[in-house]
Amino acid sequence: MNLNRVILIGRLTGDPQLRTTPAGQPVTTISLATNRVWTNKAGEKQQDVQFHNVVIWGRQAEVVNQFLKKGSLAMVEGRLQTRTWQDNQGQNRRTTEIVCERIQFGPRAGGSPAPAGEGTDAAPAFGGTDSEVKETLPEINIDGDEIKPEDIPF
Repeated sequence: MNLNRVILIGRLTGDPQLRTTPAGQPVTTISLATNRVWTNKAGEKQQDVQFHNVVIWGRQAEVVNQFLKKGSLAMVEGRLQTRTWQDNQGQNRRTTEIVCERIQFGPRAGGSPAPAGEGTDAAPAFGGTDSEVKETLPEINIDGDEIKPEDIPF
């Protein structure tokens, strides 16, 4: 069995670039930055940033171009694909990019949530504001010593 699957959560490094193929198919490209933070043996904080090129096709490409901008948080699910071509000087070039199959938007700047249902599968946006999360979570009264199974909301 083979598997080619990528899941990334990061921020756009620039505004989405929307183009249309000669056949009329919309395609958007974005660059997504992801970072990794760790502490080394000396106790110093270390950070590594990676940049990923993402290609988005069809209606999803139009929606991404409409709602995302530089700095937006997004989760991309897709597959790796390597392309080769010849540049203007006749040199063979090669690039590996992520072909997006699904994208979810993070919260918008200023605290307003990203539009739910944007994308091909109408999945809600991940993240959200603190007030948005508090409104959706039920409160459990733990004044007594015992928590009853029927009080647990899952």
